[in-house]
Amino acid sequence: MGKDYIAITRDISSGIKTLRKDIPDVMQGFSAMAGAATKDGALSKKVKELVALGIAISTRCDGCIGFHTEALIKLGCTKAEFEEALGLAVYMGGGPSLMYAGDAMAAWEQFGGPEA
Repeated sequence: MGKDYIAITRDISSGIKTLRKDIPDVMQGFSAMAGAATKDGALSKKVKELVALGIAISTRCDGCIGFHTEALIKLGCTKAEFEEALGLAVYMGGGPSLMYAGDAMAAWEQFGGPEA
């Protein structure tokens, strides 16, 4: 059995909930930075999430892959857009990124990403 990205993101969210309570200043700062970095601007929120997915793959961050894949599905990302971003991540990161691109496709399917 492969990785369960729904469980991964759920478990991380549980830990983050504790951090929000225990270190609120840090977590509020991180949330503010995330909001500022991902809001629509010269690049759309979806494009920014695709960039974040590529970085998640290159840094081999399972939680990041899960959260950004879920966000992309909610933003209406198509499978073709998702796969092109994976292709760029593989181009830039080689074999290790290919392994995590495969994981990202599993996350896409687990979160119910559309087929077309």
